[in-house]
Amino acid sequence: MKTFKETKNSVIKKIFFSVVLFAIIFIQNSFAQSVNQPSAILNTYYGLKDALMAGNSGDASAKAEEFIKAANGIDYKIISEGNINILLKDATAISEGKSISEQRLDFANLSANVLALAKSQKLSDQPIYAAYCPMKKAYWLSSDKTIKNPYFGNTMPTCGKVVETINQ
Repeated sequence: MKTFKETKNSVIKKIFFSVVLFAIIFIQNSFAQSVNQPSAILNTYYGLKDALMAGNSGDASAKAEEFIKAANGIDYKIISEGNINILLKDATAISEGKSISEQRLDFANLSANVLALAKSQKLSDQPIYAAYCPMKKAYWLSSDKTIKNPYFGNTMPTCGKVVETINQ
């Protein structure tokens, strides 16, 4: 027969382990949700766009790798495997690009596909601005209405215009 003290200690241990288990589950779910959110795709896309705007091929490759990681973290129940694979193909081409001009060409495909995704899937609580470059005949997305053309960088930074606002 257990004494009152042994029973009390046993109850305290059970409560303690229950609290620890609950905390671990909560933290894992929070982490999984933050990794698997479609917003990660948009945020890493914006970083890639900024690297191309700055004309830094090395940064563009690194940002494309971040995009790939974000896309690989998305559950296929949220974004279909086919759509993820298209995004991965585009981002991989940018990450492996040998020059900023190659990367910018591949960015046009990625931008078209992320734009289509943004129109069909909530990626942000903030408006997404779709801008168009008439010289490249290509779109890009921005979190800001200010034109900062990733296709020409410092050569023609304000070439283009916002053609659509996607309110999520």
